[in-house]
Amino acid sequence: MSRPQIEILYFEGCPNYEPARALVERLARELDLEPEIELIEVADPEAAVALRFLGSPTVRVEGMDVEPGAEERHDFAFSCRIYRSDGGASEQPEESWVRDALLEAAK
Repeated sequence: MSRPQIEILYFEGCPNYEPARALVERLARELDLEPEIELIEVADPEAAVALRFLGSPTVRVEGMDVEPGAEERHDFAFSCRIYRSDGGASEQPEESWVRDALLEAAK
């Protein structure tokens, strides 16, 4: 069974990181994966820059943000994250992004 490394970066008080974690865990079960999930609390704006934090929650699989194109972004911030896709804006990454990242990590 594959054990992809997943990081969920968040800040204390963020209401969105637990649903992101639940999404990751559900998709991993559906794909028969047992990921190693690490919750990383971002403490302040300086840590946000150091960790390349695009807002809470940030989900990374094998070190890569699940949002396509996120590697090119430099708007690091100690704030909530808004994910934008064809479906509109959301506080959670698209399910398809997380699934694709997990499948890629399982290869």
